[in-house]
Amino acid sequence: MSIAEGSTPTMPSDVSRHLSAFDRFAGAASKYVSRGTFFVMCVLLVLVWAPSFFIIGSLDTWQLIINTATTIVTFLLVALLQNTQSRADAAIQHKLNAIADALADLMKQVSEDHDEKPLHTDVNELRDAVGLENKESA
Repeated sequence: MSIAEGSTPTMPSDVSRHLSAFDRFAGAASKYVSRGTFFVMCVLLVLVWAPSFFIIGSLDTWQLIINTATTIVTFLLVALLQNTQSRADAAIQHKLNAIADALADLMKQVSEDHDEKPLHTDVNELRDAVGLENKESA
């Protein structure tokens, strides 16, 4: 495969299949929290917490318990889900790079076979697009 000169985008064949323990954990957590079971557990947590006021007695403590629990769970889930989303975005970008590179090769071949001058500009633009995600800051 050709790559635009000066850039080193990662193609799908260059991507390691090895995932770290954290990546595997984040992926499993993402699958779990996207199911109805997790939602039911959250509803059950609220249903158990609500009548606990009568045991705790203090309104401030009662509210602090649910606020702390939900804040901790939210904070951890955001980190896990961001990891999963970032890896998914990178995988899509690698696929797009491979498609753009292959299309540029095909366009170059067609332009050489038929001496199509307008295609040369399009080929250059497409090659410049490969790896563009590394040149732009997000």
